[in-house]
Amino acid sequence: TVPKLRALAELVDEVVVLADGAVDGVLPPNCRVRTFRARHKAARGARFEAALTRELRDLRGGAVVAHMCPIYAVLAAPLVRPLRIPLVLWFTHWRASRLLRAAERVSTAVASVDARSFPLDSRKVRAIGHGIDVSEFPCSPGRDSSGTRLLALGRYSPAKGLDIVLRAVAGAGADVALDVHGPSLSEEERTHRRELERLAADLGLDGRAVLGDAVPRAEIPGLFATHDALVNNMRAGAPDKVVYEAAAGCLPVLASNPVFDSLLDEEQRFRREDPAGLAERIRTLAGMSQADRAEIGRRLRERVEAGHSVQSWARGILDAAGITELDSE
Repeated sequence: TVPKLRALAELVDEVVVLADGAVDGVLPPNCRVRTFRARHKAARGARFEAALTRELRDLRGGAVVAHMCPIYAVLAAPLVRPLRIPLVLWFTHWRASRLLRAAERVSTAVASVDARSFPLDSRKVRAIGHGIDVSEFPCSPGRDSSGTRLLALGRYSPAKGLDIVLRAVAGAGADVALDVHGPSLSEEERTHRRELERLAADLGLDGRAVLGDAVPRAEIPGLFATHDALVNNMRAGAPDKVVYEAAAGCLPVLASNPVFDSLLDEEQRFRREDPAGLAERIRTLAGMSQADRAEIGRRLRERVEAGHSVQSWARGILDAAGITELDSE
């Protein structure tokens, strides 16, 4: 979120952030932060509305953006819509809750990665890309070692489809290995991780599949540099941000979500419930030269820079709000 705020701040006179909490010293000088943290939900809502009311007194020619939390749009709407201030909801997930339906109705526009990454059919949706800080992910020259080493990142959720990935690795060849890193944040995820560990043992992947814990974000570029490809089998509807981050780092990606059809070439995509199809994609990648894989990585980075950078995201937010001419001062 911080890189997105910085990108917005480069295009406008001022950005005011209303948040439950914030870290000091990470935003540019033309950003101000108001926090509304409280012990109870009702108190948080009241403090949010009070802070927004104070800011609206001086708002001229601006907009309000609700970032990922539909409740912000619902709470803001009674204050901003009578003043004809644009209200933009940024949201990308598959879950279509009643709260989200209410937020869509009261918002001026809805921004998402892709029309398919917003779970409701709405004429308000604007596809503006994911908003990746490309500078955070240097282009890796690629791994120069024998075998094929794959990487999967994210929570140990059944929605990630890691069981299919393990079966594909088992069928792709003895020189293919997989490293998984991610947290287990709920009992469901902890149970699923144990199921995956048993599946890896049953498939004879001892030493070839490592199911590890989460890693600090600062280490992710290093992981990209020591692997041949990222594998992502997330369920359709929510394009995993890590796919765009890997692409920004020039790492080839194999993914199943149809939303990635504008980012990935056909040979980098597979059907979600098809381990044999993924295994074939892995074998194709393994048969490529390092130069060919590097060329795939360079193309991916160019596509992220063009349509999924924080700069293009910020411009998309302003377009969704109807702000087409920026103050020149």
